[in-house]
Amino acid sequence: MLTIGKLAHGAGVTADAVRYYEQERLLAPAQKTAAGYRLYGQDAARRLRFIKHAQQCGFSLAEIRELLELRATGRSCCRDVRAVAIAKRSQLEGKIKALRELLRALGRLINVCVDDVAALDACPILGALERALEGGSGPRCDGTRRSEAQSSPFRKRGPARAEKSRVSKAP
Repeated sequence: MLTIGKLAHGAGVTADAVRYYEQERLLAPAQKTAAGYRLYGQDAARRLRFIKHAQQCGFSLAEIRELLELRATGRSCCRDVRAVAIAKRSQLEGKIKALRELLRALGRLINVCVDDVAALDACPILGALERALEGGSGPRCDGTRRSEAQSSPFRKRGPARAEKSRVSKAP
């Protein structure tokens, strides 16, 4: 029998993680000592390794619980597990597609921002991010030009800085 610390160490997780998996009904101790210490068998160690590997494959704890329940019922077959895996792959493909779109959008913003010494109030990246917050029109992350009429907090500070620098240059 393994204590919670030995079980956790063997799986590369913390004892708190083991307790959390118990709370989520993914894992249960084989028994408890008279003092209340949890003791686990090799089945729990195998199940914990399964949980960690499934997480590394992108499965959520809810999906892992579903996989474990499919195995435990004895009424399921490989087709049921395959359906869960196909749904996960589809979800991951959607996330990958969204990340690729974000990469392209960020690349467009980087390509538009070609003046390394421009003032912050003229920075197209900051402008696009502001417009997204304000719900304004114009380029968000598509790299098109920002409307000159649109104001920004960075623009408001720009002239004040210019006047301040002119005052400080006076003899």
